[in-house]
Amino acid sequence: MDPIRIAEAREKDLPVILDMILGLAEYEKLTHIVTATEDSLRDTLFGGKPAAEVLLAYWEDQPAGFALHFPNYSSFLAQPGIFLEDLFVKPHLRGRGIGMALLGRLAAIAKERGCGHMEWGVLDWNEPSIRFYKNLGAEPMDEWTKYRLDGEALNRLARRSSGSA
Repeated sequence: MDPIRIAEAREKDLPVILDMILGLAEYEKLTHIVTATEDSLRDTLFGGKPAAEVLLAYWEDQPAGFALHFPNYSSFLAQPGIFLEDLFVKPHLRGRGIGMALLGRLAAIAKERGCGHMEWGVLDWNEPSIRFYKNLGAEPMDEWTKYRLDGEALNRLARRSSGSA
């Protein structure tokens, strides 16, 4: 029997999801920006309009990793896609095929949904992940720079468009 099991997360899994998010933030040295709580995750993942979905990986029935993803769209392909926001495997369980199992299930979901691509980002210092992704056949999109607008900059821009339709 395969020790790896992949399952779609349910509301009862909120403590596990938050634990995975905190583990990822620690690995990426970003714990100082985490504001997620079980309540905020409940609202955004399992509320009336879920913003994302989560796959949980189990190793011998113990939580081992997760993949948080949401739909995106390619106008050039005229096809939906999947954006992988987070992929994390607990450090003591790495190298056992858990990340591969999560990505494999996500690729299967992409195909089931008629998606033409999957995309994600990786920190430039994360060499183990970069090697892993390249070994899958993933191509870095070096000619693209990812931008983010949040916090006060997002508020400022939103105020600029107030009153326009």
